[in-house]
Amino acid sequence: MKCPGQDSRYWKPGAIFETRCPECGAEVEFFKDDSTRRCGKCGHKFLNPSMDFGCASYCRYAEQCIGNLPPELIAQKEDLLKDRVAIEMKRYFKIDFKRIGHSSRVARYAERIGKQERGNLAVILTAAYLHDIGIKEAERKHQSAAAVYQEKEGPPAAREILQRLGAKEGLTDEVCDIIAHHHHPRPEETVNFKCVFDADLIANLEEIHKESPPTPERLSHTLKESFLTESGKKMAEEILLKQK
Repeated sequence: MKCPGQDSRYWKPGAIFETRCPECGAEVEFFKDDSTRRCGKCGHKFLNPSMDFGCASYCRYAEQCIGNLPPELIAQKEDLLKDRVAIEMKRYFKIDFKRIGHSSRVARYAERIGKQERGNLAVILTAAYLHDIGIKEAERKHQSAAAVYQEKEGPPAAREILQRLGAKEGLTDEVCDIIAHHHHPRPEETVNFKCVFDADLIANLEEIHKESPPTPERLSHTLKESFLTESGKKMAEEILLKQK
């Protein structure tokens, strides 16, 4: 069964209409459920200007409902995913505002670093929001929030959230892999991992430094040796040196 918005039985007058091609200005006929049409005069393919893609941008059944999604909508779908992941993270942690604040801050830093390092922001932001999602299970099962237990318990929790949201398998696998070792970089790492690692490191250092400011020598060593990206290092200098 189609959703009511795309089922012709529920269509009203105007469900079949004409619009001008944005390239040549020729009239192009659209049906309400056409996601795209190609101009018969110049061949330009463009999105249906009257179609509401809101639900399709996150619905896992969108392709079955309206056919193959255009590239513009696929990009929108991944962009919207991060916002829904942020909501799920907050629901998961409930009133644990410290962890919600930490994850949100890591995501904010990761976005800035990811843009400069030209990483995949859908992966980076999703992993940033969910990087500590294993803490609750780690504490319940192991009575500890140690990194090794976070990394063990995080991927199953993250995968359940992402599958429920209809995330692509490739994105889900990469996010879960990042979470599974987000405190322990491998000898060779992806740019997406590096952005999340550096963002988490900045947030952790920021929290530690507020309670116990480091010596200039210790801070200098950390900035020089611990970061995986130049963008992360520069951001850490801006944030951490400002606190001194």
